[in-house]
Amino acid sequence: MRALVLFSGGVDSSTCLALAVQKFAKENVTALSISYGQKHIKEIEASNKIADFYGVEHIYLDLTPIFKYSNSSLLSQSDEKVPEKSYAEQLAEGLGSPVTTYVPFRNGLFLASAASIALSKECSVIYYGAHSDDAAGNAYPDCSSRFNNAMNEAIIAGSGEQLKIEAPFIDMTKSGVVAEGIKLGVPYEYTWSCYEGESAPCGKCATCIDRAEAFRLNGVEDPINYLKD
Repeated sequence: MRALVLFSGGVDSSTCLALAVQKFAKENVTALSISYGQKHIKEIEASNKIADFYGVEHIYLDLTPIFKYSNSSLLSQSDEKVPEKSYAEQLAEGLGSPVTTYVPFRNGLFLASAASIALSKECSVIYYGAHSDDAAGNAYPDCSSRFNNAMNEAIIAGSGEQLKIEAPFIDMTKSGVVAEGIKLGVPYEYTWSCYEGESAPCGKCATCIDRAEAFRLNGVEDPINYLKD
């Protein structure tokens, strides 16, 4: 069996990649990294380091033109700033459900693209790292169990039952993902999570906040250095 992993170079997808390599062996795993006009293009650089670490085939795909109509604050064409608040704070203050960093149907497009490549590569499963913290409060609806189940049914049907999705963290928190990654020895020092495209993670955006909290809850130090005030 072969597996394709949707792979951003962040904590969740890197842990997913480690799981896939453990289960299928590196020669049977393909990592797919996607550019979509994100401000934090440094995650692509991170993905290269981690793919090299695991010795897996690494494919790069550019879907930027599809998202040129979106004003998501996550995208380089947007004038909106990435909020310096946790997702819970953003939702509590009525700053959108989804939040402003939601990119319209991003995971749907990613999974559809991945399905085509996976079938061409004779893969039988797509792994991706959606988890419950991102789905909470409808912050990112395309990370929810409902969305995952619907996309899985569509891909099973559309592939003639040759391909399926597995989201191993769909019911887990980010701290649970990190706990799994620590056991697997994921090189988190190579990962990039921050939504800003600076020289180092900002430590203030929601994904930086969630990441730091996940490591704190596991009683370990985050191995990356954040920008100082």
